[in-house]
This record gives sequence, structure tokens and C-alpha cells, in this order.
Amino acid sequence: MTDEGKMKILIIEDDPELAMVLSSYLSKYGMEVDTVEDPYLGLSMLTQDHFDLVILDLTLPGMDGLEVVEKIREKSDIPIIISSARDDITDKVIGMERGADDYMPKPYDPRELVTRIKTILRRTAASRKKEEEQIFELDREGRVIRFKGIPLELTAAEFDVLAMLIQHMNAAVSREQLLYESEHIDDASSVKNIDVIISRIRHKIAKHDPDHQFIRPVRGVGYLLTDKV
Repeated sequence: MTDEGKMKILIIEDDPELAMVLSSYLSKYGMEVDTVEDPYLGLSMLTQDHFDLVILDLTLPGMDGLEVVEKIREKSDIPIIISSARDDITDKVIGMERGADDYMPKPYDPRELVTRIKTILRRTAASRKKEEEQIFELDREGRVIRFKGIPLELTAAEFDVLAMLIQHMNAAVSREQLLYESEHIDDASSVKNIDVIISRIRHKIAKHDPDHQFIRPVRGVGYLLTDKV
């Protein structure tokens, strides 16, 4: 959004009369709108300025709108609403597969467009807030754990232990489970080795947040990882 809190919309539409009608209507709902006919210019504007959402026609000069969707998605996750007079279901399917968030066949009531915009932006904001609130991110395939977006430098054993705690977030996990279900800790090791590994993990987390303890001991059981600070 702009500094004033307005939603900023980019309309890529080669029908100047329709673009003017939509721009005028959306402005009544506090939205700041830029319109452009040339898809190449539209793509350039997206790299030079901030927009909250794109309304995209499919029949454009020089580049098909479906290709525009693809090019936008190569660099951005900005919400895209396709607005098209083409009624081929294939266009809708391909558009959504390539990353569009919604598809509105022309003609449509501008009031419906406003509703769709607000719904998509509300959903997008909620999704981003959830991502921001996620303290620990586990990427098993890449064997990476991020703490507040920062990758932690973990040994194989530390990764196994922390990954298990993340899997059981806010629930106690026994030392025995942490020991025997780890792929990189020798089964002959003492459960006390878990305490050493936990201590090392805590130290690495504390480098990024020394004010909170995320791994807590559970008396007589083992440890609990919390995302509540």
C-alpha cells in the first residue's frame, strides 16, 4: 500500500475506455490506480514502483496476457486478477496454473471487481502475517532450519533434534525419542548427549534472540520447543 494507506492498483488493459471506467470507479473506494496499455511498459512499472494488485487483460498488443502472468510470476507474488473478454475455459485454466489469483470474464459489474480485490488482498495480508509470525521454518528436503528467516548453522545431529522439536511444537518430546529417532546420533550414545546438543542449539538461537528461551526443559520428560514468547 502507499504511505497514505491506499491500495495501489495497476491495470494493464488495451481498452482505454474500460480502463478509465475502472480507474474512476476504484478511486471511489480509496484505491490509487495506474493504467497502461502496453504489457512491456506494465512489466517495467512493476519493477520500478510498488503495487498491491494487478488487473490484467489477456488480449494485449505485442504479448499475450497469459505470457504476462508468467513473466510477473518470475519476479513477484503480487496478486493478479485476469479481466478478459475471452471466454475459452482453457485461458482460465492456464491463467490460474501460471499464477493468477482470480479470473473475471467481461462484461462484469465493477462492484464485483471491488469485492474480489478486497477479498484477495485480505487473504494475501493474512497469509503474509502468518509467514511473518512463523518463528521456526523447517525445510526437510534442503535440511535447513530458519529462525525468524535466518538460516541456523546446525550440525546433522542438531538439525535432527531441532526438526523433531519443530514437528512437535509446543509439546514435550522425551530425550529418548530425540535420541533414538535421530538419524545422525549413535544409538549407543547416552541420553545425556541430548542435553549437550540442546545446549548447542540454544546457543545458536540466542545469537539471534538472546532475550527469549524457545527450548524449555520439561521435568522428568525432556524438552519442549515453543513459538510463544
